Amino acid sequence: MADIQALKEKVQREIDEIAPMLIECSDWMADNPEIGLQEHQASARLASMLEASGAEVERGIAELPTAFRAALAGSSSGGPTVAILAEYDALPKVGHGCGHNIIGNAAIGAGMALSRLGQHGELGDLPGRVVVIGTPAEESAVPNAGGKIVILEHGYFDDVDAAIMVHPFTYDHIAPSTMTAYGIDFEFHGKAAHAAFDPEHGINALDAVIQTFVNIGLLRQQVRSEARIHGVITHGGDAPNIIPSYAACRVRVRSSDLGYAQELKRRVIACAEGAATATGAKLEWHEYVKPYLSYLPNNVLGGVLRANMEAIGRTVGYAEEVSASTDFGNISQVIPTAYAQFGICGEDVGWHSREVAAATKTERGHDALIAAAKTLAMSTLDLLSDPDLIAKSKQEHRAAVGSIPKHE
Repeated sequence: MADIQALKEKVQREIDEIAPMLIECSDWMADNPEIGLQEHQASARLASMLEASGAEVERGIAELPTAFRAALAGSSSGGPTVAILAEYDALPKVGHGCGHNIIGNAAIGAGMALSRLGQHGELGDLPGRVVVIGTPAEESAVPNAGGKIVILEHGYFDDVDAAIMVHPFTYDHIAPSTMTAYGIDFEFHGKAAHAAFDPEHGINALDAVIQTFVNIGLLRQQVRSEARIHGVITHGGDAPNIIPSYAACRVRVRSSDLGYAQELKRRVIACAEGAATATGAKLEWHEYVKPYLSYLPNNVLGGVLRANMEAIGRTVGYAEEVSASTDFGNISQVIPTAYAQFGICGEDVGWHSREVAAATKTERGHDALIAAAKTLAMSTLDLLSDPDLIAKSKQEHRAAVGSIPKHE
């Protein structure tokens, strides 16, 4: 059997060698952010880096032009398949205010280092395969976001036994569970009229949007404290002297309890229906994004990530459930997953901000990127070398999935 500790040392040296390339690419992505489903440059660059390290890359998977799946060199046909997931989409106006440039390059760095070892036959007799999957549009900022969900539905996780990834944060820890999230677009159709000359002939669609937010604001007093409802007006009219005949808003509804999230979604829709009735506008609504299901952390896999973070000198804390959502949650409902988070900035920095985007280019951000790549690569070696880890993670996963309600 291969000497795992020796392989871990080799893979760390490989990552140290390519560290300047990873940092340069991450900083370039910070300077050239692309929002979901438009990450053409980032996706192409990351995939090319893997190809240069001997990986076989399939681009445009799951009918998503910016998604890819890379099979690393040196993989064997037997044993488990471990997936390392990459994200690389940015936020509108904010850029990489969630640090996906670090996520993408950490995953690619781990994949490059492992593929280089495989190219040179240094993975020995380790059974199993390693794939790096590029998953676009994690941020629910664009219609049809949630690339992992689409890739899952197209069967690209059918042969995967475990999936791991990383995310920047304010301190190092293994990610806890997250919230189920629904995303709804509300469109109101009214009747245009001159706002001064004959307003009585109009039906104000913007009033319906505003009333929807008022209704939601009143609803908040009667919802659980852990739940979240938030939204933006996406169209409010065309000119102040025209009664708006069309207005629209986008709302996100979240709860850590799947059943309650579904109930809350129905109540928010009722808020919009009431606004339409009150104003006389016609309402149309649809879910602009597939539901992001709650993330189920796997303690077995999380323990592997934690051990390797500590082995390279990181101080790993503990976290409670967070008020956030991810399409990685949908993957976690199907296979065992783990999610390591690395600190890049202080807790005083608001997330999803330009300050976070700037932090990805600092020394702390660069250190987190390289540490994350090493953690992913070393953890993958552990999972391939010890079949019991995969078996135990699957046993834990079956128990966790069996205890949650089903999505409607």
